[in-house]
Amino acid sequence: MKKTTIILIIVAALAAVVFWGVGIYNALVTAEENVETSWAQVENQYQRRSDLVPNLVATVKGYASHEATVLENVVNARSKATQMTIDPSKATPEQLQAYQAAQGELSQALGRLLALSESYPDLKASQNFLELQSQLEGTENRIAVARNAFNEAAKQFNVRIRRFPSNIIADMCGFEKKAYFEAEAGANKAPEVQF
Repeated sequence: MKKTTIILIIVAALAAVVFWGVGIYNALVTAEENVETSWAQVENQYQRRSDLVPNLVATVKGYASHEATVLENVVNARSKATQMTIDPSKATPEQLQAYQAAQGELSQALGRLLALSESYPDLKASQNFLELQSQLEGTENRIAVARNAFNEAAKQFNVRIRRFPSNIIADMCGFEKKAYFEAEAGANKAPEVQF
């Protein structure tokens, strides 16, 4: 073989390796962006719920003005939940647990607020209250769907960075495993309903 043929084969092999590495890197970037987009959807649904809370509180206030502590708890929990932000590219399981805990406090406060409606038949029949309650229920479902989508995107990313040969590129470029949303402690037990 001629010297130029050998050089062409070496250049072609190097080009193939470079294109292979670039392809894997681009796939990892796409997977990471999917995780971040999924996280944005989780935040979007929590924001939607947070935006509904002032309307719900205002509606209930007119009927249950002496139930100030319940209303204050909802407002305070909403404030705490909206102050917490997470960078999905650097999220740790602990940060996700803290975020989930803040959102859980808001869920509990909303649960107490909705239970309060049982004491006020006029409130229960109010069209505004019924509409807001329906929107909150829909939002809770959307939150669950968004969290599942986030976990699925994180799983796909985590699998991709651990599989050979993409794990080589992932290690070289600093891609790290993404944390998952996990159920809160005690979530496997059915809640007690008391009236």
